[in-house]
Amino acid sequence: MSKINEAIECSVHQCKFHNGKQNYCTLNTIHVGTHELNPTEDQCTDCQSFQCK
Repeated sequence: MSKINEAIECSVHQCKFHNGKQNYCTLNTIHVGTHELNPTEDQCTDCQSFQCK
C-alpha cells in the first residue's frame, strides 16, 4: 500500500489511488476538472486523476 497524502481526502474506494483503509489518496497531486461548460455546483467537478482498480 502506498503512503497516504493527508492533503487529499478521498472516499472513492473504486479508485486505484485510494489508500484502501483510510479515506486518503496516495497520489502527490491530482487534477480536478469539469464535465460542464459552466460549472455552478460541486457535482459538476471531477477528479480527472481517477483510475478504476
